[in-house]
Amino acid sequence: FGGCVQDFVILLFSVRRDGKSLTEMARGEVGRVGGFVAYVAVISIIVILLGAGALIVVNALKSSPWGAFTIAMTMPIALLMGLYLRRLRPGKVLEVSALGFVLVMLAIWGGQWVSQSPAVAPWFTLTASTLAVVIIIYGFLASALPVWLLLAPRDYLSTFVKLGTIGLLALGIIVLRPTLHMPPLTRFIDGSGPIFAGKIFPFAFITIACGAISGFHSLISSGTTPKLIRREPETRMVGYGAMMAESMVAIMAMIAACVLQPGTYFAINSPAGVVGQSAEAASATISGWGFPVTAAGMQSLAQAVGEQTLFNRTGGAPAFAVGMAHIFSSSLGGQAVMAIWYHFAIMFEALFILTVLDAGTRVGRFMLQDAFSHVWKPLGRTSWYPSILATSALIVAAWGSFLWQGVKDPLGGINSLWPLFGICNQLLATVALCVATTIIIKMGRARYAPVTLVPLAWLVAVTFTASWQKMFDSNPRIGFLAHARRLASSAVPSHEVSRLIFNDRLDAAVTGLLVCMVALILMESIVLWVSVISGRMQARVKESPFVATRFVAEEQG
Repeated sequence: FGGCVQDFVILLFSVRRDGKSLTEMARGEVGRVGGFVAYVAVISIIVILLGAGALIVVNALKSSPWGAFTIAMTMPIALLMGLYLRRLRPGKVLEVSALGFVLVMLAIWGGQWVSQSPAVAPWFTLTASTLAVVIIIYGFLASALPVWLLLAPRDYLSTFVKLGTIGLLALGIIVLRPTLHMPPLTRFIDGSGPIFAGKIFPFAFITIACGAISGFHSLISSGTTPKLIRREPETRMVGYGAMMAESMVAIMAMIAACVLQPGTYFAINSPAGVVGQSAEAASATISGWGFPVTAAGMQSLAQAVGEQTLFNRTGGAPAFAVGMAHIFSSSLGGQAVMAIWYHFAIMFEALFILTVLDAGTRVGRFMLQDAFSHVWKPLGRTSWYPSILATSALIVAAWGSFLWQGVKDPLGGINSLWPLFGICNQLLATVALCVATTIIIKMGRARYAPVTLVPLAWLVAVTFTASWQKMFDSNPRIGFLAHARRLASSAVPSHEVSRLIFNDRLDAAVTGLLVCMVALILMESIVLWVSVISGRMQARVKESPFVATRFVAEEQG
């Protein structure tokens, strides 16, 4: 509910302001101080979100020649589609859609051949570091190249894959009604889990991101999606309806994970720093928790899905893909095509997250250009390539550094980055709901304010509690500073240890800074609400003049 409300109201209010971004609405409706703080907070949060998202793709594709080849092929396919629609056959959307679909299917089948070829497979068997560099380069190209050449056709192509996959998975779950093997509660309910430490409240609510409420959605709902809306009434279906669909995807993702045997799930998702580096050590550790798993069984499963190993594949994507392949193979083709379904699922997830990366990087680039335009006007021109290249490089370098930290952290960078990702994502949603509530109250509709105030209050309770615990909790597996102190007192001094201590302290400082900035926006918003409701301040919203749509006349004429 909270996610649907946020996406809808931010999209609606942005449409009524000629597609203004979230930060521009904050500056116009909350105030200059709130607008400036919102800008700094949002650009910081974007950097962390993109870094953590990229890390998920790296963990899904590392040492996977099939997956790496398939995803790599979507780039030239997207370029071909862009050129086909722009230069060769303008306006022939159906033709380019059919071409893209056929080529993607060929890329999936070609990935199987690549993975089985001794000569070609090594070229696409990439390490995490190599994948990180490749993804950073892709992010720069997606931001700097014309939108019609790479970003738009690749996102358009991924839309077909995503919608088709969602439909197939929903149908498979309804028809097969797969058995859920994960128990409702495990021994890790006390917060000692191997994947993410911490109790259900607040950490379950910052771990679940896009499927519940996502601040990142507010960035796309403002400034980007409004430019694609024909009529204002469409905002309800696009904003509220699309978020309902994503919530359904989240539920199906949990089902896909829970159809796995618990031992298999923990083997895939537990970092090597917790369960051990070797397959035998990991199997023994997980079995000791009461969830039986064997190295031979995991190797057999890896071979069935066309992977070299499934141990320590943190990030969620591989576990979801294995569960999804299990559901599909039970109804369509059996175990013989399980590898096809697995890599189809990996491609689905990677395309999903790469869409976040390229769109988010481009939004970040626009925000930097807007800020630099106050220093020198030409830097704000979105058509001036020196500015495009410079700002694209800055935003990519920012999130790329977080990605590199996650890749190089031997204790599993996802363990520190993902909680930071969740906190930042929900803090961004807090900013969005503050802006939305402010606009509702200034419109004279204060009786409807609880629609946004209730999810806002929940977000404040969750994110502020989680932030405090991540900074100051005495458990080294939860608190950044506690982990840094343990490393400083128990480890032999080395460059590696010093870097890990620095990363922990940096994460704590970033979390504290962002919480303080969001708290400042929240307090300024509350003061404004009280002033308007009490009558001490005249409320005026800054909407653009109403313009009747031309589409009705064009469609009837």
